[in-house]
Amino acid sequence: MTSATGLDPTTITIPGELLPTDGRFGCGPSKIRAEQALALAKANADLLGTSHRQAPVRALVGRVRDGLSDLFGLPDGWEILLGNGGSTLFWDAAGFGLIAERSQHAVFGEFSAKFADAASRAPHLAEAVVVRSDPGTHPTITEAADGVDLVALTHNETSTGVAMPLTRPQGEALVAVDATSAAGGLTWDPSEVDVYYFAPQKCFASDGGLWLAACSPAAIDRIERIHASGRWVPASLDLHLALENSRANQTTNTPALATLVLLDEQLRWMLDHGGLDWCAERCRSSATTLYGWAEASAYATPFVADPAQRSEVVGTIDLTGVDANAVCAALRANHIVDTDSYRKLGRNQVRIAMFPAVDPHDITQLTRCIDHVVGRLGGG
Repeated sequence: MTSATGLDPTTITIPGELLPTDGRFGCGPSKIRAEQALALAKANADLLGTSHRQAPVRALVGRVRDGLSDLFGLPDGWEILLGNGGSTLFWDAAGFGLIAERSQHAVFGEFSAKFADAASRAPHLAEAVVVRSDPGTHPTITEAADGVDLVALTHNETSTGVAMPLTRPQGEALVAVDATSAAGGLTWDPSEVDVYYFAPQKCFASDGGLWLAACSPAAIDRIERIHASGRWVPASLDLHLALENSRANQTTNTPALATLVLLDEQLRWMLDHGGLDWCAERCRSSATTLYGWAEASAYATPFVADPAQRSEVVGTIDLTGVDANAVCAALRANHIVDTDSYRKLGRNQVRIAMFPAVDPHDITQLTRCIDHVVGRLGGG
C-alpha cells in the first residue's frame, strides 16, 4: 500500500507529543481499562475456574444484575436477564420468546437489518414489517402496523454511526431495542421501552459471548405467556429458561467468567463516577471534539449529515483526497488501532469508538494524529 506521494504509510512516524495515551479506538471489542485487567487477575484466586452454580459466581452475576438496574434507573418490576451468546443469538431468542405473531423493524444499517431478516425467516412467524432508511439516517416508526406485537428499534447503529431517539410508537406492541453499542453510553427512558438488550463488548469494555436484557413487566408477561402456549423453543434460545436462571443469578449453561468480571468492574467504575449521566457526558465530550474537528477540516466530513442523528458513541468520518486505508495503516504502525470503517458499508472513512472508557483527550490526540498522517500522505 502506497500513498499518492508513493510513501509507504507504515513507515510514517507520528511525533510522541501527538500520540494518545491509549491507542485503542475499536467499536468492539473495545478498550479495556487497566483496572479491569487487574480485577481479572485478582479473580483468579477464588473465582475463575470455579463452578458457576456456586455462591461466588452467583454473587458476581447478582452484582452485575443489580449494577445494571442501578445504572439504567430501572423502575420496580423490571428484571435483568442474561444468557450465553450475544445480540445475534438474542435476535433468534426473541423470535421464539418475545414475538407472538409478527414484528416491525426500523432498519438503517447492518445490524438492524439482521434482526429483521431473522424474524422474517422464522417459519412460525408472519413476515416482518420493515421500515427502512438509507445508511447515515434513521427511519421513524410512529405507530405499530396492523398485526404487529413487537416493534424492534436500534438505539445506535454500530455500522453507520447513527443514533436514534427511543420513542414508543402508538399501539399495544412491545418495544425491543438493540442497544449493543449504546448501553452504558447513551441515556434512555424505560417508559419508552420494554426490552433493552445488548452484549458487553462495547461501552462496558468486556468481551463478547454474553447477552443481557433489561425487561419490563410487560416483556416478562410476554415471555411467560409464550412459554405457557406450548410453543417449541430450543433450550439455548429459551427466554423463559433464561428468566428462571437469571432470577437465581445463574445462566442456563456455563458462562465465560472473565466476561462477567470485566463487566462487573466496569459497572463499578461507571457508578462510582456518577452513573449513566456521567458516562453519557463523557461520550458527548468526545463526540463534540470529533465532529467539530471533521467539520473544520478540509478533507474530513461527518458521514451522518444531520447532527441530531450523529452518534455520540460511534463516529463515522468520510475522507476525501486521501485513502482511508492508508491512514489507518499509518495509525496502526504507531499503535493506534481499529479506526477502520465498517467493511460492508464500503466507504472511504474512519470509524471511531467514543465509549466511556475512551478518554476524551485521546480523541483530541487522535484527530491531531490523523492530521499529521494525512499531511505526510499528501492529502488535506
